[in-house]
Amino acid sequence: MGKTRLEAFSDGVIAILITIMVLELRAPVGDSLPALEPVLPVLFCYALSFLYLGIYWVNHHHLFHAVHKVSGTILWANLLLLFWLSLVPFTTRWIGEHPHSPVPTAIYGVSFLMPGLAWLVLQAAILKAQGPESKLAKALGNDFKGKASGVLYAASIPLAFFRPWLSDVIFVVVALVWLVPDRRIERLIDR
Repeated sequence: MGKTRLEAFSDGVIAILITIMVLELRAPVGDSLPALEPVLPVLFCYALSFLYLGIYWVNHHHLFHAVHKVSGTILWANLLLLFWLSLVPFTTRWIGEHPHSPVPTAIYGVSFLMPGLAWLVLQAAILKAQGPESKLAKALGNDFKGKASGVLYAASIPLAFFRPWLSDVIFVVVALVWLVPDRRIERLIDR
């Protein structure tokens, strides 16, 4: 199977998720700069979630640029990723409205952990289809960055019940680590 429909569908879903998030933003009640203060947590969460969705979109683009054919397993693994990403607008709104609360912070962490795990499932499905000796398999190696991100997300969840702000720091740090697209795949694409 070709990959064009999968890429187009994934692009559309991510675009819709970003649109849903921006439509959830509410204007401040007043017309002064201090009126922005109550909505700053929501804006920060929106910006962080937008960044995360953007990171997934960019890396998805790079990953599928290196994919030659798509199997049914890859289609389902991609749908699993999109399912977990589709929950990001919900968790973004919740933590934005309750920025210092443990439960919304922990669930926000779950909403980053699960797509991260789904990403690893998608990568594994692609690598299985392309074979262990494929260029992509060699480029990805042991995927330390992906696995370390999962560990950090997992740590952020229980940490939210003790120090929610530390979970927030983890969310930002992991986003910054992924801000630059996966260079291993970029090098493969450039060949």
